[in-house]
Amino acid sequence: MLTVRQFVFSPLQENTYVLYNGAGEAVIIDPGCYRQEEERELADFLTDHHLQPKWLLNTHCHLDHIFGNRFVYQQWKLEPHIHPLEQKILDLSPEAGRRWNLPFRPYEGPVHYIREGDSVGLRGDELKVIEAPGHSPGHVCFYKEDQQFLIGGDVLFRRSIGRTDLPGGNHAQLLDSIRKKLFVLPDETRVFPGHMEVTTIGEEKKFNPFLT
Repeated sequence: MLTVRQFVFSPLQENTYVLYNGAGEAVIIDPGCYRQEEERELADFLTDHHLQPKWLLNTHCHLDHIFGNRFVYQQWKLEPHIHPLEQKILDLSPEAGRRWNLPFRPYEGPVHYIREGDSVGLRGDELKVIEAPGHSPGHVCFYKEDQQFLIGGDVLFRRSIGRTDLPGGNHAQLLDSIRKKLFVLPDETRVFPGHMEVTTIGEEKKFNPFLT
């Protein structure tokens, strides 16, 4: 059984997630901590709850979702897991930071590739990798079937969808991903997005103006 803890980090108000089990093991997803106080907030939570991070996962590699990769590696020696099509986005992230006036020191070590159907995470509490491109070329979501929740990144939001005007974005592909990869999940599935509040698959089927 996994508990989900959400943090909101950086000027872009990105949702960082820590998933942890009763054995004190944790998964960090999309660490967006930009300032030192945000890094301390993440580290203090893990310390205070006696948690040992075991995995670092990225839904995609837009800069607001990887600001904290370097810190997580320095602190816990975790190397990021990304889809191979996100490598180019990762490599271009320092330039993106300069364009957005959000300079940062990127993680520059090894990365590990994950793909559709892989299982990642903690033993007995694995997450299924779902490829859902469109917002970015290799965007993935992480699905916990027995608990009916999805770490969705920037694919689907409450009454909205991810933007597709960034390099590698594709509006038609994003809508196709949502309909064929996410809307096939049970309506009760909670969606923990990369920004804003939690929603459900059922709610978005009924009320999302981009998809109804």
